[in-house]
This record gives sequence, C-alpha cells and structure tokens, in this order.
Amino acid sequence: MKSSKLLHQLQTIIPIIAGSAIYAFGLMYFIIPNELMEGGVTGITVLLNYAFNISPSISTMALNIPLFLVGMKILGKRQSIYTGLGIASLTLFLWLFEALIDRGYVVPFHTEQDYILAALYAGVTLGAGLGIVFRFGGTTGGSDIIARIINRKFGFSMGQIILSLDILIIGLSLFFIPLERILYTLVAVFIASKVIDFIQEGAYAAKAFTIISDQAPEIAHRISSEMDRGVTLIPAIGAYSKQAKHMVYCVVSRQEIRRLTGIAKSLDPRAFIIINDVNDVHGEGFKEE
Repeated sequence: MKSSKLLHQLQTIIPIIAGSAIYAFGLMYFIIPNELMEGGVTGITVLLNYAFNISPSISTMALNIPLFLVGMKILGKRQSIYTGLGIASLTLFLWLFEALIDRGYVVPFHTEQDYILAALYAGVTLGAGLGIVFRFGGTTGGSDIIARIINRKFGFSMGQIILSLDILIIGLSLFFIPLERILYTLVAVFIASKVIDFIQEGAYAAKAFTIISDQAPEIAHRISSEMDRGVTLIPAIGAYSKQAKHMVYCVVSRQEIRRLTGIAKSLDPRAFIIINDVNDVHGEGFKEE
C-alpha cells in the first residue's frame, strides 16, 4: 500500500521537476539571450536581469519565497507542497543552466535577424514546461500565488489578475528593451498559451458523436459490432412530435469519423448527426489509467 502511494507521488513529483527544467531551459536558452520578455513574476526576474544583471535564479528565489509563505494558507497543504517543489526546481534549474552557459558548456540560441524563430521556440519550450507542471497539479509560484491572494481578498477573477500583471510587467519592459522585442514576446506568449492548453487538455483528440434517428437501436448495434466501440442509447422525446425515441452517443478516433457517419447514413439518410471535439479520453479502447 505504501509502495503504491509512493509510486503515485513520484508520478506527480517527477513531471513537475521535468516541467520546471524545460521552462528554465526556455528562459535561459531562448528568452534572455534574445532580450525577449515573459509575463508574471518570471517577467520581473527577466527585467531585473536586463536592468541590473541580477541572476534569474537569485531573483526567482527572492521573489517567490515571500509570496509562497504568504500564500500557504490559501494554497492548502497539497498545493503548497507542489508549489514549493515547482519553485525550488525552477530556481535550481535556472542556476544550473546559467552555470552551464557561463562556463561555455551550453551555447544559447542568439540571433540578430530571425527573432520570430526565437519567439516560436521560446513559446514552445515555455508552454511545454508550464503545461507539464500545471497538468500534474503544480505551479512555479509567482503570479499564480498573487492572483489567488487578490482573488480571495478582493474578488477579481484569476484570469483578470494574471492578465493585468502580465500587461503591467511587459509594459514596464519598454523602458529596457525595444518595442520590436515586445511584439515578438507577444508571439511567444501566444504560442506558449496554446501549448499549455494542448498539454492540459490532452494530446489525443477524439470525436464524440450524438446521433438522433428513428433507427437509433440499429445504428448502435452496427457501431458496436462493426467498429468494436462502446455505444450508449439515451432516451429522448421530440419537442415538436412528442414522440419517444433514442439518441446514440459514441466516442471514436478521428480516423473513424467517416466510417461511423457512413453507418448512420446507410441506415437512416435523414439522421441528425452532431460531432464534437473531445480532447482527453480515458477508458476501454482509448487511454487506460
């Protein structure tokens, strides 16, 4: 029992550490060498590096520890542990990559011409790192803690607070880096947000079918027997006709869309078919936990 609990904890801890490493790499390899920016408290550490040449690892630790201590009651025990782990991991890996770069073991990506390439790679690495950390219940501290505190005290939404902080910090960066770099930063932020969503919602995209038809039982039987997919029949009543009927509900992979549609249309050419995106599927025939 204890070994299974330890294994479950490791399955959470290791991805948070790995995600923090990827995020730190993105900052040190793509963002800082090209004088791009980042939002949140991490953006403040980047600004301090540009303005006063303060080590990102030192400023990350100095800014996050007070926030972490203040926010512990709001975060709760479990979230506090994972947030503390994220902050410690990010600080450690920022220091490690900084040391490797200073000693010449790692040569950061620097360009004077193609900043869009730097922005794209920065967005992918930062988004991948944060996406992994968030997916496994951790955070890297910073804006998340500030947002939770302000949300609890004043009632503003988390999204509004984080967006406001990002705008403020990126706006302040205009005093230290050219406007052109800010615009490239917005590209990196946009890409990062998409990558975070992609990792959060799941890499496997499936399709959910809702089929309304007088031939629903026959359609369900054909799907089950020919495609080996689970099917649910949902009782329904037509609002206009007041007649009882069934709806077919089934989730399939993207490659099976045409096959399922063909089965439904072959039995009932007038079948009403609704297809929705499904981003993460667990269960028989899909991902098994």
